[in-house]
Amino acid sequence: MSVEKRGHSASGWSMLVVVIVAFAASVALFVMGQVGRTNLALEVTACAVFVLACFAANGFFTVQPGQARVCVLFGKYAGTVREEGLRWANPLYARNVRASTSFARKGEAAKVSVRARTLNGEHLKVNDKMGNPIEIANVVVWHVEDTAKACFDVDDYESFVDMQAETALRHVASVYAYDHMEDDSESSKTITLRSNIEEISEALKRELGQRFAPAGVAVDDARLTHLAYAPEIAQAMLRRQQAEAIIAARKKIVEGAVSMVDMAVKQLSSSGTIDLDDERKASMASNLMVVLCGESEAQPVVNAGTLYQG
Repeated sequence: MSVEKRGHSASGWSMLVVVIVAFAASVALFVMGQVGRTNLALEVTACAVFVLACFAANGFFTVQPGQARVCVLFGKYAGTVREEGLRWANPLYARNVRASTSFARKGEAAKVSVRARTLNGEHLKVNDKMGNPIEIANVVVWHVEDTAKACFDVDDYESFVDMQAETALRHVASVYAYDHMEDDSESSKTITLRSNIEEISEALKRELGQRFAPAGVAVDDARLTHLAYAPEIAQAMLRRQQAEAIIAARKKIVEGAVSMVDMAVKQLSSSGTIDLDDERKASMASNLMVVLCGESEAQPVVNAGTLYQG
């Protein structure tokens, strides 16, 4: 696999002065050769200097912030220039790079952007760990870390990132369940797509990092942007969630009612105001539970006679 290395380049402004001086020298030598008696040696020298100056003039290029220039010499990777501004390198680099990389479109020089990019994935329909069809989508922030791998180890790193991002998301979605299906303690500790956002994001980031590595791409962040049951089971899952909510609410109501009944019976017995035997304690507890747990308001019956009915 390719590994990025630093490319050799010189300051473009210094080389610009050298090229201008070379053009001026070629003109001066040619004029000197023409003055008086023609001097063939000076004319040949002037032509040679002019050709060299034209050749050197093709070595200028610019590197903007957040970009890098990949240099190739006769089919061999020569290095990557990351220094910003006007630069100069071997003019043969530019010619070979234009012809050898898939990133140079319409005859442009091969400039690879190393800026952070955002990939907003489409909604995918996949099956979670339990086999339930779900809809899921993600957003990935990434950048090119190794320009050599991006240019030479994959055909098109942008398409590679798109495909691998979808593959990684499908794999992560199939490893975890959408939500907790049971209320027991062991099930509530398992990682799910809906309940453990941070853990799922870290797992997705690791998966993407492994898949992007061959292309020299690093993952800055990865998050889920959409998560829902597929339409064909959404209504059934909604009813299940409503049933779970009702059961949880009933459980809380019963726990509170039991606590209140126990407190009432104990206080009445300890105060000595009313002497209650076990049968009447059970009757009072039953009546209080009906009142406290009932959905509608209780309709009391006033007993105008004795407490003990024959």
